[in-house]
Amino acid sequence: MNLERYQRIQQVLKARQTDLTVCMEEVHKPNNVSAVVRTADAAGLHKIHAIWPDKMRTLTHTSAGARNWVEVDNHHTIEDAVAQLKAQGMQILVTNLSDTAVDFRQIDYTKPTAIILGSEKVGASEQAKKLADQDIIIPMMGMVQSLNVSVASAIILYEAQRQRQEAGMYNNEQSALPQEVIHRTLFERGHPVLAKVAKRKNLPYPPLDDEGQIVADDAWWAEMQKK
Repeated sequence: MNLERYQRIQQVLKARQTDLTVCMEEVHKPNNVSAVVRTADAAGLHKIHAIWPDKMRTLTHTSAGARNWVEVDNHHTIEDAVAQLKAQGMQILVTNLSDTAVDFRQIDYTKPTAIILGSEKVGASEQAKKLADQDIIIPMMGMVQSLNVSVASAIILYEAQRQRQEAGMYNNEQSALPQEVIHRTLFERGHPVLAKVAKRKNLPYPPLDDEGQIVADDAWWAEMQKK
């Protein structure tokens, strides 16, 4: 791994927002899932959440590049997902046109926040709406009543990014991520081939020096070279 890439990964990890996320509820079109994951990475999210339709339990068809940088927690039900998010102290928002809905720009996204995105066909489920703390809408000035789910996620996340950027929440001296996550990410993204071999052989990732180079003893290298 060259020094420039190592420093770039470190910079990205320092800016990761561990208390801002989205939860996809049965979003089923691969291109939409891929776009949401890509936007999540661009907005600095560390992790997103998903409840998949019965016949779709993986991210097989989504953008591999973005998936390498954004973790995805899978849940069996929206109740499970919201319970976990609320346990982390997050306000739960859902995109839903209702009498109590507010313009998405009125929300304070500097607070720990999770945004539920409903399926392409029917939107958020009734249970998701009941569990959410606040309904939000993106104002529509034309004939259509809603946007594509991936477009909606991008609009909302970039408002969240704007607010957090103004509050200096991306300018961190240290990452909010656990040290083991930082090390794993640096090793796997900086040395992908060696990481794959080490994982297959059940070997721990050795330390990296200040330039991102592997610092390992002869025994580790010997195990790596065994067939």
